[in-house]
Amino acid sequence: MEFSIDRSSPIPYYIQVRDALQMRIQDESWHPGDQIPGEPELCRMFDVSRTVIRQALNDLVYRGLLVRKKGKGTFVAEPKIRESLVQKLTGFHQDMLEQGYTPVTRVLKQGLVPANRKVAAYLTIEEGTEVVEIERLRFVQDEPIQLTTTYLPYRMCPELLQQDLTNQSLYLFLERQCGIKIARGHRSIEAVPANDYEARLLQVKKGAPLIMLNSVSFLSDGTPVEYYHALHRGDRTRFEVELVRVREQGTKPEVSDQELENLPLGSSLVLHNRKQTP
Repeated sequence: MEFSIDRSSPIPYYIQVRDALQMRIQDESWHPGDQIPGEPELCRMFDVSRTVIRQALNDLVYRGLLVRKKGKGTFVAEPKIRESLVQKLTGFHQDMLEQGYTPVTRVLKQGLVPANRKVAAYLTIEEGTEVVEIERLRFVQDEPIQLTTTYLPYRMCPELLQQDLTNQSLYLFLERQCGIKIARGHRSIEAVPANDYEARLLQVKKGAPLIMLNSVSFLSDGTPVEYYHALHRGDRTRFEVELVRVREQGTKPEVSDQELENLPLGSSLVLHNRKQTP
């Protein structure tokens, strides 16, 4: 690596080092899994103090570009898994296949339970109504990425109770075997800390940032058919959202009314205080 600190620049030394290292990652001079030089060598290469190097590395670790392994060193992190938020209504299984990954699912729970107040409200059914509960741990490249708990009214698809979902898409099964075609959905997203159970399954530290996705899916007539909440590892997941500018009152639309009708569900940002739900 050839790099020299511009000592006349107002940019702090650690930012210059950070940007140089980041460039090595982004131009693929270093690949995911590669071990980067140790702190003493980086100090020599950049001719800066160890404090400067540590600040730069800490920034890159925080950004998810580097990962530290105790007793081994610092390595280039694996790229984050991309997932769609609202631009298309697909499941995790299909999303991963489209990106060239082979997803693996471990079914942790699959049984009949009475709907609690929260689930009943999302599915607009009576509290205590029988629902199929499915808890799944999803893997990509042998690494746990997502913990999902799904609820569906039992009466709508009783076949689901005995179905093996280890290596197949739930949405495809619902459509092909139960005649349930999901037409639209509503999703919300927030950041939450991992509890003991979630941390153990997702192989992160307790309190590590997780991205929680709540989703309700509907039939074309507006009937809710599925509610799930999914916990995604914050260090391995990046959500992507497609946005479109709609017309303001009294102005010419950026897109036609027909195009707007064909667009998927839009998104909104809601700030609120998180509180416990039953």
